Amino acid sequence: MKLCKGRIIRFSPEICGAMKVTFVDFDRHGDERGMLVALEEQRNIPFTIRRVYYLLDTKLHVRRGYHAHRQLKQIMLAVSGSVKIHLDNGHETAEVSLDNPYQGLLLDSMVWREMFDFSRDCVLMVLADRLYDPADYIRDYQEFCTLAKQEGK
Repeated sequence: MKLCKGRIIRFSPEICGAMKVTFVDFDRHGDERGMLVALEEQRNIPFTIRRVYYLLDTKLHVRRGYHAHRQLKQIMLAVSGSVKIHLDNGHETAEVSLDNPYQGLLLDSMVWREMFDFSRDCVLMVLADRLYDPADYIRDYQEFCTLAKQEGK
């Protein structure tokens, strides 16, 4: 499995190990006072934003996630610090590193994710196209693999 450093690609897939992943480049606006990044649905976020949440103060050596979504699509971005993400679509896997607040990782439905190796200052923000729905989560990896094979993803 190859660890990919997120390259700035606007809605473009790249091969990361054996799996195709998509990074989203966010425009930067700023001057000597500082920087601003705007996230706008249907512009640089390819869906209607229904939910935003963030993870922070994650303890060392902790892995988060361990699930996939049946329908939900997301963009993850490290607003501060860095985190690695293990991805699995049921057929291929990849590991990516998020450490650039000007770039997000687009995750489609039916992708298993595990976040790990959080830096002490990591703030991982997630934008989702649906509200929280426990029925959308697949938390059992074997069930996920069975469903992914059935869907042919």
